[in-house]
Amino acid sequence: MKTTVFTKYHIAAGAKMAEFAGYNMPIEFTGINDEHMTVRNGAGVFDVSHMGEIWVKGPKALELLQRITTNDVAKLYDGKVQYSCMPNGRGGIVDDILVYRIDAETYMLCVNAANIDKDWAHIRTAGEAMGLGAGTGKELYNASDEICQLAVQGPLAMKIVQKMCDEPVEQMEYYTFKKMRVAGCDAILSITGYTGAGGCEIYVANEDGDRLWEALWKAGEEFGLKNIGLGARDTLRLEKGFCLYGNDIDDTTSPIEAGLGWITKFAEGKEFTDRELLARQKAEGVTRKLVGFKMIERGIPRHGYELAAPDGTPMGHVTSGTMSPCLKTGVGLGYVAAQYAAPGSEIAVVIRGKLVKAEVVRLPFV
Repeated sequence: MKTTVFTKYHIAAGAKMAEFAGYNMPIEFTGINDEHMTVRNGAGVFDVSHMGEIWVKGPKALELLQRITTNDVAKLYDGKVQYSCMPNGRGGIVDDILVYRIDAETYMLCVNAANIDKDWAHIRTAGEAMGLGAGTGKELYNASDEICQLAVQGPLAMKIVQKMCDEPVEQMEYYTFKKMRVAGCDAILSITGYTGAGGCEIYVANEDGDRLWEALWKAGEEFGLKNIGLGARDTLRLEKGFCLYGNDIDDTTSPIEAGLGWITKFAEGKEFTDRELLARQKAEGVTRKLVGFKMIERGIPRHGYELAAPDGTPMGHVTSGTMSPCLKTGVGLGYVAAQYAAPGSEIAVVIRGKLVKAEVVRLPFV
């Protein structure tokens, strides 16, 4: 099992550790609900060093990214981040990713931890078909094992991070980044977030991880900074309706079905993988859609539970579900027949063989 630069600190803090995407990761420290509310109301730090980073460089970088991703990379400018996904050629999704434009010929992709090898193979195959080289010093480079990443999240997060920076960062726009010094380390500081609570991500080389960690905790002491595990990361992202790869989207779900039509851009000249198929789905509609739902009757929807029409007709399953720490009610995501996808539609979650009423709602939940 792999470890991150920060694993030793998690163990010393008494974290409940478990394997995730091949890494020994902290699941919780003081409890999921406590950690969840800390991020909603204050500030917490997540070790997200298990995420992958892949560089795409050279004069053909934009051409490659326009081919393998659904969003319009040509709209990016230096210092801008874009949420996107990579279609698999069969209407499904290889992965959902973040695309960072460093300059016109330099991009960094942040990819999901469990998909690093799959994504790297996919990108390398497409790049090599265009004559791009892969490996050290080449146009395509997988730097995932060399970079660590901390996500500092919550309404007080940027006040903490500002103390480690020589230039202003508190007013940075959503989905932008800066290459800058943080705690004396060369870093990429980005404003994206997977919690919807505000904050940033800090990428540094592994050898700078200890320095960043110590500076962050010194800066965060007066603001009550706390460690947050992957358990609360999941409940926080679910309250905001953010998809989790492997649960809500995967190789069998299309971005149109998943409500990701907004990152699927049919721009002139952008001939991306599955363009024709996805354009047809957008024009003609799909038979199932990913929706958010809130429990009407008492019950907690769990991943894998069956979703049914009010008369009990099966039509899908819960892809993500939990008891919302903020709302104190069960919420979830799942695929339903298109006729039940409109907000206000009544559906049912099958819990221990019983139909438990739920209502489709607009996202986010919180």
